[in-house]
Amino acid sequence: MNLFDVYPLMDVTPEKAQGATIWDDKGEEYLDLYGGHAVISIGHSHPHFNQRIKEQLDKICFYSNSVQIPIQKALAEKLGQLSGYPDYQLFLCNSGAEANENALKLASFATGKSGFISFSGAFHGRTAGAVVLTDNPKIIAPSNERDDAHILPWNDLQAVETQLKKGNIAGIIIEGIQGVGGIHVPDAEFLNQLAALCKTYGAKLILDEVQSGYGRTGKFFAHQWVEGLKPDLITMAKGMGNGFPIGGVLIHPDIKASYGLLGTTFGGNHLACAAGLAVLEVIEQENLMSNALNLGDFLIQSLREIHGVTEVRGKGLMIGVDLDRDAGPVRSELVKKYKIFTGSSSGKLTIRLLPPLNIKTNELYSFLESLKKILN
Repeated sequence: MNLFDVYPLMDVTPEKAQGATIWDDKGEEYLDLYGGHAVISIGHSHPHFNQRIKEQLDKICFYSNSVQIPIQKALAEKLGQLSGYPDYQLFLCNSGAEANENALKLASFATGKSGFISFSGAFHGRTAGAVVLTDNPKIIAPSNERDDAHILPWNDLQAVETQLKKGNIAGIIIEGIQGVGGIHVPDAEFLNQLAALCKTYGAKLILDEVQSGYGRTGKFFAHQWVEGLKPDLITMAKGMGNGFPIGGVLIHPDIKASYGLLGTTFGGNHLACAAGLAVLEVIEQENLMSNALNLGDFLIQSLREIHGVTEVRGKGLMIGVDLDRDAGPVRSELVKKYKIFTGSSSGKLTIRLLPPLNIKTNELYSFLESLKKILN
C-alpha cells in the first residue's frame, strides 16, 4: 500500500531530536527554526516532557470521557493560571481544526445563527466548517461550499459591519497572528472593534490561537497584547502538546454546557493531558514566554538589518521575513547547504520562523549569518 501523496517532501529523514537540533538517518545535524508548524514549543525531547509521558504510560494511557479523569482537571487548573483565563471553561480535543470546529459549533448553538466571518489570508483548518473559512479555494471541496461563510478583507471594519447588518452571523473568527497567511498581526483597534461589533449584533468573537498561542509571542495568547480584549472563544493546539496531538477550546463562562452538546473519543486522554501539563510546567519553570519575547525582539531587529530583507513582521518567536526574491530557493539552500529548517507561507516572498521557545542565542546567530551569506 502507498501513502496518499498530498505533501511535497524534503529529502531529509529525521531520526533523533533534542532542543532545537534534529539529526537525520545519515547523522547530519539540522537547526530547527520551524518546529513542525510551531508545534515544538519547549524543544524536542525535553527531559521533563519525556518523563511525564513515560510515567503516565506506565499507569494508564487512555479511557473514554465516560469516567473520572482527574488529570484533565489538573490541566485545566494550570492552563487557567498561566493563560490568565481561570474563569473560562475548557473543552479538550485533538487538533487545531477540531478546536475550531467546536468553537464554531458553540457560537452557532449560543446564537441560534449559522453564518460566520473570517478574513483574507486566514487559515483555520481542513475540516468541514474550518476549511470554508480558510482563504484557499484549492482545499475547499464542493461538499464544503456554503453561502453563509464570508471571507472579508483584512482590517476592513466597514465590510464586517455591512455583513453583520444582514443578519444570521453567529461569529467572527480571526487568528491572533495570521500564520500560513504570512505572519500578519491584526491592529489592536481592529480587534477591539470586532469585539464591539459582535456585542452589537449578537455574534461571538473567536480567537484562533492555534499557532500564535502558548507563549509564542511573549504573552500566553497573541490577542493579550490588546488590553482588555476578552474573546468569547479561544482555540488552541500546536504548541499545546509539544508534538503530542492535543487541542482545546477556552469558553467564556456566559456559554453554558449541557450533556451531549460537544463530544470527543480521544480528546483529553491521559497521555495527552500529561503532555499538556508538561508543556505548561516547562513554560512556567523556564520563563519561556519572556525568553520568546526577548529573543524575538533580538531576531526581528537583526533581520531588519540584513540586505535583501524587505520587511519583518511578528511578535516574539512568531516571525515573517519578506525577501527581495522568491523565498523558496532561499529556504532550500538553508536546508541543503546550512542545515537549517524554516517555514513557508502563502506569500512566495515570505519565510516563516517558529522555533522552540527555548531556542538559544547562538543558534539564532548561526541562522542570521547563513541567511546573510545566501542573500548577499
